[in-house]
Amino acid sequence: MSENTFLGHPRGLATLFFTEMWERFSYYGMRALLLLFMVATIEKGGMGLDDRTAGAIYGLYTMFVYLMALPGGWIADKLWGLRKSVFYGGCIIAAGHICMAFPFTETFFIGLLLIILGTGLLKPNISSMVGEIYPPDDQARRDAGFSLFYMGINLGALLAPLIVGYLGENIDWHYGFAAAGAGMILGVIQYKLTGNYLGDAGLPPVYTTPAELQTKKRIRTSLVLIVSALVVFVGLMVSGLLTINPIVFAGVSGIVITTFVFLYFGYVFLFEKLNTDEKKKVGAIFILFVVTVAFYAGYEGQGSSLNLFADRYTNLFIGSFEMPASWLQSTPAFFVLIFVPVFAWLWVWLAKRKLNPSTPIKMALGLLWMGVGYLVMMFASDIVIAGDKPLPTWLIATYMFHTFGEICLYPIGLSGVTKLSPKRLVGQMMGVFFMALALGNLVAGLYAGEFNNEAITANPSLLSELFGLIVKIMFIGTLVVIIFNKPIRKLMGNIN
Repeated sequence: MSENTFLGHPRGLATLFFTEMWERFSYYGMRALLLLFMVATIEKGGMGLDDRTAGAIYGLYTMFVYLMALPGGWIADKLWGLRKSVFYGGCIIAAGHICMAFPFTETFFIGLLLIILGTGLLKPNISSMVGEIYPPDDQARRDAGFSLFYMGINLGALLAPLIVGYLGENIDWHYGFAAAGAGMILGVIQYKLTGNYLGDAGLPPVYTTPAELQTKKRIRTSLVLIVSALVVFVGLMVSGLLTINPIVFAGVSGIVITTFVFLYFGYVFLFEKLNTDEKKKVGAIFILFVVTVAFYAGYEGQGSSLNLFADRYTNLFIGSFEMPASWLQSTPAFFVLIFVPVFAWLWVWLAKRKLNPSTPIKMALGLLWMGVGYLVMMFASDIVIAGDKPLPTWLIATYMFHTFGEICLYPIGLSGVTKLSPKRLVGQMMGVFFMALALGNLVAGLYAGEFNNEAITANPSLLSELFGLIVKIMFIGTLVVIIFNKPIRKLMGNIN
């Protein structure tokens, strides 16, 4: 009997492809609306928050989405397995979007919390399952399968702002949030209906000995206690007995994460009994962490500061039709789909001629392209300063350059962490990489709060100055990495 296939791959890849596509549809659709909804006036159906508060909430939300991948992976490994974790995660995400479909402040924040928890369960574990549906000796198809899976991610990210954004901005914000939830519900349904194609992939761990069963019981008890504490916390927030200043909380969160990472690296160097080669490679991972934070602090401006620029200062008219500002959030995914194959070909072509850039140079290129993208925004800001509105082409060009930067940096970040980490620390170091993404997202949200509409109206040149600061940071970072290219390569050893 012939094997059911999906584009020449195990049929289970289709199950995971469409689940992830719909999950990313829900995430990027909601993300495209989130900040715009929070800063929109109450008269326009929004929350009427000031820019700094809304930016802090946005930054906290995107930060926790990445941070929850760590406990989400742990729960799958120790308790539910990958398959159940993905299903439960999808259900929780859908419930979160349903909450946001109701026009109440309380349900909005409960919805955000549920989406954070659900994404933490689904996102890391569905990627792990992709690798499990292939036989151990089928490396070539596995690599190609991950490429197809990556295309599914960006297909969802491409379609979401067009549908969710139109409904949210042109009809009702909560219709947009509901549409994002409908996408996740479709993903969960097809995942359940076609789950039989996954074979043995993602099944829960089997506990048989008394000691293992006792461990499972302790894990379940701990999980129940944590969820109970979370319910009490939410109840106190909803009742008004507990209030949190998002700006202060976001600032403290950034300090806590940064401190934790420094302490963790200190612990690894002092107490993990690393040999000289391992110490050098862990040092290289720390450099990669710093570069990744800087890069994503700029890159995640797409959903925050650049989204505000699109909404407030960009000429969005196509003839008599005014397109939603959130539609521009589709362009990064479009450029990923177009240019990832081009860059993949380019790296191979350069490698054959022994010209393939080293890992530090690719890191520098990532920062350089990010700086170029924001340099474009400085020119767009000059149009605003002159009293006119720039065309969307300025933002589209910026997103294209940012995509070039991510293609250079993100894959080598993932690959570099797995290759440079001591084998016993791979999981922990990957967690550190997720923390870099989380911290970058938090910084992007907080920085978006500086794009205060009243301040920019009073002093339009502030817009160019804010983008200019990012350009300076990215270009200086590029120069530093290039200058220290050789020392960084020495730290990496043969991983270049």
